[in-house]
Amino acid sequence: MTDTAPRPVNGHTVAKLHPVPPELLDKVPAPATPEETQTQQPAKGPSKPRLHIRTGQALKRAAKADKTRTVGHLAVRHTGYLVGGARIVTRRAWDGRSAARYERMIRAAEAAGNLEEAKEWEERGQQFRAARHRRRMELLASPQQLGKSALAGTAVGAGVLLGTGVALAIANDDIGDVLVPAMLLIDAIRWAVVIGTVVWGVASMLLPWALLAGLWAVGQHQHTAPQWALPASLRSGDGAPITPSIVVTAMRDLGIGPLKTAIKDMGDVGAQMLSPIVIAGCGVEVDVHLPSGVSTEEIQNRRKKLAENLNRHEHEVFISIPPSPRTVRLWIADSGALDEPIGPSPLVTDMDVKADYKSGRAPWGQDLRGDAALMSLFQRMLLITGLSNQGKTASLRALALWLAFDPRVEFRIGDLKGIGDWKMFDGLATVLIEGPTDDHVLAVTEMVEEAVREMNRRILNPDHPRRPLVVIVDEAQVAYGCGAVDEHKNPLGGAKATSRYFRAIKAIHDQGRAVDVTTWEGTQDPTNDNLPKRSREGNHIRASLVLGTESQARMAVGDAAIDGGAAPHKLRQGLDKGTVVVAGDGLQMAAGQTSVTVRTHYIDEDQAKEIASRAKQARARVVTRAAAEKPTAPVDHLADIIQVMGDEPKMRTQEVLQRLTELNRAEYVEWTFADLKQYLEPLGAEPYKTGGVMHVSAERLIAAVLHRSEDAGE
Repeated sequence: MTDTAPRPVNGHTVAKLHPVPPELLDKVPAPATPEETQTQQPAKGPSKPRLHIRTGQALKRAAKADKTRTVGHLAVRHTGYLVGGARIVTRRAWDGRSAARYERMIRAAEAAGNLEEAKEWEERGQQFRAARHRRRMELLASPQQLGKSALAGTAVGAGVLLGTGVALAIANDDIGDVLVPAMLLIDAIRWAVVIGTVVWGVASMLLPWALLAGLWAVGQHQHTAPQWALPASLRSGDGAPITPSIVVTAMRDLGIGPLKTAIKDMGDVGAQMLSPIVIAGCGVEVDVHLPSGVSTEEIQNRRKKLAENLNRHEHEVFISIPPSPRTVRLWIADSGALDEPIGPSPLVTDMDVKADYKSGRAPWGQDLRGDAALMSLFQRMLLITGLSNQGKTASLRALALWLAFDPRVEFRIGDLKGIGDWKMFDGLATVLIEGPTDDHVLAVTEMVEEAVREMNRRILNPDHPRRPLVVIVDEAQVAYGCGAVDEHKNPLGGAKATSRYFRAIKAIHDQGRAVDVTTWEGTQDPTNDNLPKRSREGNHIRASLVLGTESQARMAVGDAAIDGGAAPHKLRQGLDKGTVVVAGDGLQMAAGQTSVTVRTHYIDEDQAKEIASRAKQARARVVTRAAAEKPTAPVDHLADIIQVMGDEPKMRTQEVLQRLTELNRAEYVEWTFADLKQYLEPLGAEPYKTGGVMHVSAERLIAAVLHRSEDAGE
């Protein structure tokens, strides 16, 4: 029997010793002698593993502790989800009802030294407060109006019931039937109250649980529980703040030998490679200056591994090439931030929106830094590509909806999908063609060819009044891929010199910009077959949603943008809808930057219809036709002016413009005094001022006609 009484061991008292099995005794090393102890030196390497003998009672206590710890983690985790979800929902509600969002943006802009942006956010905040005050005033007046309406409705209802009862009594010869309709209504109300009581009882029991489940779901999606209480799969550092040591470690572990060696040899262990880490929108940004022997291309090719080293998903890390040589710029999103919506478009929230084709910029969305992405469309050809059902039409339509608020701009639209995505432009566009058939392709081709003829008229006659003309073709791959031919055996589609659609687009790309004739095309799955090289490279702005391969991405936004870090093929299909990679000069970019990633505002169909109706109120009425009209004989403006003046020796310019509109509204409805002066001045018949009012002289007009006749005779 082994003695089990307590005894001191190494200065501590062991409460109870249990017998050691004989088969384990051989594994216990013999104690060293004093001489051996004096001669032995401390081991430099790791010590040998020691044999730990745990009793059954100790194992039970450990299992119980693990179970308690697991239950505690579960309780804290789900409580954290619930509390965090409530906090997030409360903050969202507060932001929606107050100007807190605008105050945060103002402080952020002031901290960044961007006073212009701070002023803009201050103006938006004032507009929000004014609209909120207006709504509150309307609510204060609503009880009185509601009471009047209720009284009127009650009186009308009572009259209807009484009249129905009287008619029923007369028909049945029973005076008691006068009250039958009223009694039926009373019975209906009683049953409604009974049913409502039952339903309310069930709803009152379920509603709190549904509310708690909703708050828990929000918190669970955002991982609002403490890190130590999260599941093991989420405690690996996902969402942890980005620090210099994390960035350097991630770069070191990319598997690039020269980079790893250089970091080890640096005295500060790689810190000198990094610029200051700055907050940029819903993430952070840092420049990494690479050591000699490491190229930026090697870093770009390891984007996925770099993201995983940073405890992020691949779509949460963007690599671009700044102007500095041998440097990569990393933008690292906060975990899960890119899955959050960016908010509604200003076109939806601002009832007084205005647009200016020449100097304005369309509010398209936000870049990754959280700054507003404002697109300039002045004299720019535009191409947007992407896979099907990723938000291409909505992104393209948002730009057109903004530009529609400039009454000078004319739209001609061909929608080769034909499911009504552009229906709200009926009354805004002069041409709206909808459908995917060969006949629709022919109509769209003729529409683009008519735009080419209009472009040539403007080039040959610089004095011809010219409104900005935007030709939009959505699903343009249908036109490029069309195999139909016309009556002269010329193909409608294709990329050959005989292709009518391609030839017309190319002509506008070559010369349309100078006379304010531009094309916007939207197309799926860019390839050489459905988007010819010469056509795609004629665009000033090239944007792409998610694509399948890098080769498609290069066709969409160009080699320079892809080499500079653009990666539309790295976006997530179905999850990054509306996120576009933009190359070109439409958006403001830093020096040397070749592309920018934009999360566009989503405007659904109902909102688009409402915006379009507001735009129609700001423009002259437009009669939309379903196909391009054949060219008509050019209008003789000089003859029209002489005709409206009649026998008058002079006439006020305002009256001349009014009579011209009555004579030919389609031609002169957009004419202004400046247009009239611009046309008459080269003819020597420009308006003159008399009595403080500008007039047009009939004598000068006749002289201009005679001079024109002499020139024609020569």
